[in-house]
Amino acid sequence: MSEKPSDAADRTRNEAVPFTRVLSNLVSRNSYTLLLLLVFSVEVGVGIFVIRDLRTANVEAQRMYVGSVLGLRRIGELQYQAQETRRSTLYALTTNDSNLQVEYADQSREADGRVTDGIREYLEQARIPREVEIGRRLQLDWSAYLRVRDEVLASILEGSTREAVQFDLTGGVPSFERVRQDLEEVKRLYDEQASQRLAIVAGSSHRSVARLIAVLGFTLLFASASIWAIQRSKMMSEVQLAKLQMDFVASVSHELRTPLAVIGSAADNIADGVVEGKEQLTRYGVVIRNQTRQITELVNEILLFASTKEREIRYYRRPVKVQQIVESVMENTSELARASGFVIECHVDPELPYVMADAAALSQCLQNLIVNAVKYSGESRWISVRAALDYAHGRSRKEIRISVQDRGIGIASSELPHVFEPFYRSPAVSASQIHGTGLGLPLAKNIAEAMGGTLSVESELGVGSVFTLHLPVTEKAQFEMAAAAPGLDPLEKS
Repeated sequence: MSEKPSDAADRTRNEAVPFTRVLSNLVSRNSYTLLLLLVFSVEVGVGIFVIRDLRTANVEAQRMYVGSVLGLRRIGELQYQAQETRRSTLYALTTNDSNLQVEYADQSREADGRVTDGIREYLEQARIPREVEIGRRLQLDWSAYLRVRDEVLASILEGSTREAVQFDLTGGVPSFERVRQDLEEVKRLYDEQASQRLAIVAGSSHRSVARLIAVLGFTLLFASASIWAIQRSKMMSEVQLAKLQMDFVASVSHELRTPLAVIGSAADNIADGVVEGKEQLTRYGVVIRNQTRQITELVNEILLFASTKEREIRYYRRPVKVQQIVESVMENTSELARASGFVIECHVDPELPYVMADAAALSQCLQNLIVNAVKYSGESRWISVRAALDYAHGRSRKEIRISVQDRGIGIASSELPHVFEPFYRSPAVSASQIHGTGLGLPLAKNIAEAMGGTLSVESELGVGSVFTLHLPVTEKAQFEMAAAAPGLDPLEKS
């Protein structure tokens, strides 16, 4: 940017403006990429959603297996061990062999120990009140049965088999029946819980399928809409480019037709003998020379832009002095400024360091900016060219800023993102019959970037514009190496 007198706050605000414009240009240029990135992000989100849903269903199924299937297996084991306790007791009742009676008694006590441990584990894992209630009742009924069973076994081992049978019939049978009913109730409870959890898993699975179908449907619609938007945007861009190219052809045709008509008319007058005298002939010669120069400059600009666009042109970058570049450009544009009645104020710091650049290309870049300022200055006849050293915005390194400022018609904020696009010309400019090709600024921007710099713009409608060339300062080692070469002229191309 040009360094106009202002306080630090104003300077910060002025430098912050181009960033938003650069961001806007970046979004505009990469709209296809951003849209495709958005589609990819949605697809990733859908994938994460589906995986999370599947994991939830899997966890729920595992919890159902642990809570129900393993529970049923545990209750089945309890029932078996309870039956073993009962069966061993009955075997002891039905045999007269004292050794077998002792063995069956031991088997019964081993089995009842496993049942007691199983009931305790069941109570530890019980979570709902009904489970706790049934578990405690089972524990009490089992303890009651074991007391009867112990009396039966004691009577058997004492030889009172008849008394043992009586104890078993009156106390053992009904108490074990209560235990059996308790175990059956626990089993039914597990069956109910398994059915409920199965219904929950089934409902969750149905919801997952429905959500998956909905999400996939949304993704398909979104992807289709995105593809349609990309294709439409691409088509509109192509239509816009075709329109710009048609406008460019029309503009170039006009730019060529006018000087050719003048040259043809002057040539006809000379050939027909209308021109008399040396003074009149000289005047016609000047007209032909000026119009020929205008055509040549137009053709050269088109060819140069085509070369930079196709990366066919090679630049020879070497340390050059900014002051000499600016003075050379001022000299080249002095005739144009005088003819148009312009006053060009030039302020260049003589102590500016060297920059790595192609002198001819850098001169062309600055010349395009000055010609642009002359063309769009409106009623104003003032242009300022400044070159100064400053820190790059947001960085610690220094850069040289060469700014060209005018007080002309300015550029609307909506037009700023497009001024560096090839062939683009503002509708207001076209309506004002200001001639041009729409290649001057894109060419200047291409050259600036080829020199390792950037070109920025600040403008306000009806106030004027400031185009600033930002060039990185040459590294000391590069300059010393260049300075060591004998007879090096920074303005001379190799």
